[in-house]
Amino acid sequence: MLRLLVIVAVWIVAAPCAQAETARTLSAEVLWAIERVGAPVISPNGGHVVAPVTTYDTETDESETRLYLFSSEGGVQRPLTRASASAGNPVFSPDGQTLAFTARRDDDEASQIYLLPLDAPGEAERLTDVPTGVSAVKWVGDHLYFITLIWPDKDWEEMAEALQAERDSKVSAKTWNALPYAHWDHWLDEARQTHVFRIPAVGGDVEPVTLPMGIELPRRAPGDSSYAIHPDGQRIAFVSDSSDDPARPRFDVFQGDIGSATAENLTIDNPAPDGSPMFSPDGRQLAWLRQAIIGFYADTVNIMVRELDSGQTRMLTGEWDRSASGLVWTPDSDGFFGAIDDAGTVRVYHITTDGETPRPVTGPTSFGGLSIAGDGTLVAHHQSFLHPPRLVRIDTATGGIRRLDTLNDELLADIEFGTYESVTYTGHDGADIQMWVHYPPGFDPAEPWPLFLLIHGGPHNAITDGFHFRWNAQTFASWGYVTAWHNFHGSSGFGQDFADAINPDWITAPYEDTLAAADWFAEQPWIDTDRMVAGGGSYGGYLASILLGREHPFQRLVIHAPVYNMYTQMGGDSAVLADRFGHFWDNPELYAQISPHYFAADFATPALVIHGQLDYRVPVTQAFELFRTLQTRGIESRLVYYPDENHWILKPNNSLHWYREVRDWIAR
Repeated sequence: MLRLLVIVAVWIVAAPCAQAETARTLSAEVLWAIERVGAPVISPNGGHVVAPVTTYDTETDESETRLYLFSSEGGVQRPLTRASASAGNPVFSPDGQTLAFTARRDDDEASQIYLLPLDAPGEAERLTDVPTGVSAVKWVGDHLYFITLIWPDKDWEEMAEALQAERDSKVSAKTWNALPYAHWDHWLDEARQTHVFRIPAVGGDVEPVTLPMGIELPRRAPGDSSYAIHPDGQRIAFVSDSSDDPARPRFDVFQGDIGSATAENLTIDNPAPDGSPMFSPDGRQLAWLRQAIIGFYADTVNIMVRELDSGQTRMLTGEWDRSASGLVWTPDSDGFFGAIDDAGTVRVYHITTDGETPRPVTGPTSFGGLSIAGDGTLVAHHQSFLHPPRLVRIDTATGGIRRLDTLNDELLADIEFGTYESVTYTGHDGADIQMWVHYPPGFDPAEPWPLFLLIHGGPHNAITDGFHFRWNAQTFASWGYVTAWHNFHGSSGFGQDFADAINPDWITAPYEDTLAAADWFAEQPWIDTDRMVAGGGSYGGYLASILLGREHPFQRLVIHAPVYNMYTQMGGDSAVLADRFGHFWDNPELYAQISPHYFAADFATPALVIHGQLDYRVPVTQAFELFRTLQTRGIESRLVYYPDENHWILKPNNSLHWYREVRDWIAR
C-alpha cells in the first residue's frame, strides 16, 4: 500500500466564534496522515533500534505497518521490511545480528516468524509454519518462544484442517458453556487454549512449553507480559487463571521447568491479580506485578521480587502511592525503569530493588515503550499533546532526551497548533483537581470563546500529556473551542485514595468535579458561558448520561459508547463493579442509585449518541436504549451507528465521519 501523501481538504464549516481558521490546523485528516510510531526495541549492544511505523490510506481504509531501523545515536532511518506486508513484534537475537519479527506474507494464512540478518545482505526468511499463527515472540538462547491459540487435543495438521473447515462453513453460530465468551471486539473460542511454544532459531520442530503442564495462559489478550523465559532457557514464568469459577477469574503467576509436566503457583496467597512476570538479567530473581483488591482494576500495582534460590519474596513499592507499569530490568539486575502514570503525565522512574523511594527520571510530557540494552542505553517513544510519538534515547542520569527519528516533521511543519496548560481547581469535598486546558490557534483572551469539556473514560484512566488520536483536544481546539480534559475523582496517577474515591458511587464526586470545572471556566473572561458543551465516551458517556438528568450548564452533549443501563450492561464482556460490590440482584439499591436510566424523567439536554456494533465491552444496546429514551421524551437527539466498529472508531473514513458528526453537533 502506498503511503498516504495527500491531505484531504479541511471541512468547510462555519467557525463557532470570531476566529479565522488557518489553512493548516490539526484537522482529523492530518491525524490520519500521521505516521504512527510504536514501541521501539533496542539491540543487545545498544547500537540498533527497530520500531514499527504504521500508515493509513483513506482511499482504501487500509493500514500498513513496516519495521524501521534507527540508530541509538541518531542519523539512521530506513524501512527494514517490505511494503504491502505488515510486520510487527520485532525482537533481536542475543548477539544482535538477526532480527525476528512476525508477518503474514504471500500464502501465509496466519502470522508467522520471519528472520532477517542485519549485519549481512539477505532477505527475511520464514521460520515457522504454525497454522494457528504466532504472537508475543521472545528470543532467548537458541530458541524463539511464542504464544498461539490451539486446540489442545489436535496436532498441527488437524488444526489446519479445523481452521479450513471454519473458513468453509456456512454456519455462523457460536456456543459457550462458560465465561469468558468475548473480549472487547472479538469472540473467544471455548474449545481453544492459549499456550507457549518454542522453536530452534536454526529451524526444526515446534515444541510445546506450557501444554504439557496442563495450564493455559489467559484467553483474553495474551501478550508479551503474559510470560517470561529464564536467561538460561530452562524455566518459564507465566500467568494463568487459577479460579474454579470462570465468572470470577483469579490471575496468578506460575513457574515451571521447561519440559516438565508441572508448574508451581507462586502467588496462591494473593486472591487479587498477579501478572507480568520478568526474570532478572542475571537470572537470580523473578519480578511480577501485584494488586490487592479484587475487582478494582485501578488498585495500586506493586512490584514483587522473588529470590529464585531461596524462594524469599518481598514487595518493593508498598509505600509508594503510584502504580508500577511499563517496566524493564536494569542490566545490573539492581532495579527497573518504568513508565509511570503520575499526576497527568507518564514519567520514567528508576526503581531500585533495595527499597529506596523511586526516582523520577523525566519531567513534563509522556514516555512509554521502554527498551534497554546491555550497556544501559534506554530508548522509548515520547509524546505530548502537541506532537505524536517520537523515538528518543533517554539519559537515565539527567532525564535529557535525544530524538532518533524525523518522522512526520515535514507533514507537521506548517501546522498551526494551539497551546495548552495544566491548571488546578477545587472540586468535590475541597480536593484539588488537575485539568488540561487547550487553547485554539490564534487564541485572543479579549474575545469570548465556546468551551468543549471532555470527560474521559475508564473511569480510572487519567488523561495524560500525550497525543490522543481518537479524541484529540488540539483538533477540537482547532475548530475554535477552548477544550479541556479534567482528571476528576477516580482518575489514575493521583494516588490510591483519589482513584478509589468513586467506588461504588460513580456519580457524586465526578459529577461535582465536572460542575466545578464548568464553574472555573465560567469565571474566565474569555469563555462564553452561553456556548458550553461537554461529551465523553465509555465511562465518559456514562457521566454525560448522568448530566442529562441533573443540573448543568452545557447546551449540548456528546455521548459515545455510554454505560447507560447498569442492568443490561451485564451483556458486556466484563461485569461492572460486580466482583467487589455485588451484582444488581445482590445490591439493587446501589444500581438504582447510580444507573443513568433511572433519571430519564429529568432528561432535557440535546444529545448526540454514538456507538459501534462490535463493542462487546459496552454493548451497542446501551446507545439504542438511550436514543429511544431521548426520542420518547421529545428531546432533540441524533444517533450515529457504526456496524463495523467496536468501542472505538478505528477505521480512517469512519473516524473522519465521527469528527464531522461531533463538529456539526456542537456547532449548532
